[in-house]
Amino acid sequence: MTRLTYYSNQSNEDNLNRELGDRAYPIWLLINPKYPAVRQDIWRHVLDEIQDRIFREMQTRIDTSNLYIRSAVSDGGIVPNTLNWWGNEVAKEIKYFRGIVDEYKPKLLISFGAFPYEFARRVFEVKPEKGPKAWNSSILKDRFEQSMKTFDINRTNRIPLLRRVIATDKFNETQNFLSRTERETYFHNVGSKIADRIIENKDHLDIWIK
Repeated sequence: MTRLTYYSNQSNEDNLNRELGDRAYPIWLLINPKYPAVRQDIWRHVLDEIQDRIFREMQTRIDTSNLYIRSAVSDGGIVPNTLNWWGNEVAKEIKYFRGIVDEYKPKLLISFGAFPYEFARRVFEVKPEKGPKAWNSSILKDRFEQSMKTFDINRTNRIPLLRRVIATDKFNETQNFLSRTERETYFHNVGSKIADRIIENKDHLDIWIK
């Protein structure tokens, strides 16, 4: 682990258990510690789509060896599930993460699910504050589309992805077996759009395999 700055209100051990990668890397992943599997269940598939589109357009790929991954809070037991249950522990985590963001200024802050998205909103002091249950899958999809339309490489872009994509497709006689499933369509859609923003700003991102 490289270039990790530790603050007095967080121990080295706490940080080592909750973060991976280089804070100076411009792409960050923010996850709920209760659901670490999003790295395999969601991000891996999205990244495949990103890499595929970038390779087709630029004949290169992103070097993700220093990708910064962080749990929003150190303890899954303090993850709130209502608007009113945001205790002092979570408030301290928000303040601490705000300091890290201010110092390193990531370009893409990709969150997975309702709680990390609302956590990121509060880090950036976006009003009104809401409970995680306010962010259902449909709304998060809309917020993702909005984040793509308003993408600005000169600031940190908060990009929400779903924590879970349920496979609801069932094969039937009229379904083309070569067509994409709903899961595949979601991964392709978000991965391609993130890739497009990265390609558009390729000269401002030091993320390429050399």
